[in-house]
Amino acid sequence: MRFTLLMHYSEAGGAALSPEEMADGQAAFDAYAKALDDADVLVAAEVFTSVVEAVTIRGGELVDSPDDSDEQLSGIFLIDVLDRAEAIEWAKRSPAAEWGTMVVRPTQLYFDDGSWRG
Repeated sequence: MRFTLLMHYSEAGGAALSPEEMADGQAAFDAYAKALDDADVLVAAEVFTSVVEAVTIRGGELVDSPDDSDEQLSGIFLIDVLDRAEAIEWAKRSPAAEWGTMVVRPTQLYFDDGSWRG
């Protein structure tokens, strides 16, 4: 089963980190991604740029509404595991689980090789 692990954490908190703390965080994410890859469950991993670079389309129109909440959607890990329990265990191991919020969301359908699958 495919699950998306959505990482939400504060960009403002990240800006306050020292270079050493930032390097430690990057090393932790690198180790986490490698563990997922080594377990052969990683489909994709993406860390997003700052929310100020995002655009929002609502009702077919471009709106200027950067996310000013305490936590922003900051990236995703797409994994393919046996079940929800395994997805939750992987989410708990994410460094983002310590700094913010992890959302584990199952995939209903995905597009692959020219067709929808589920």
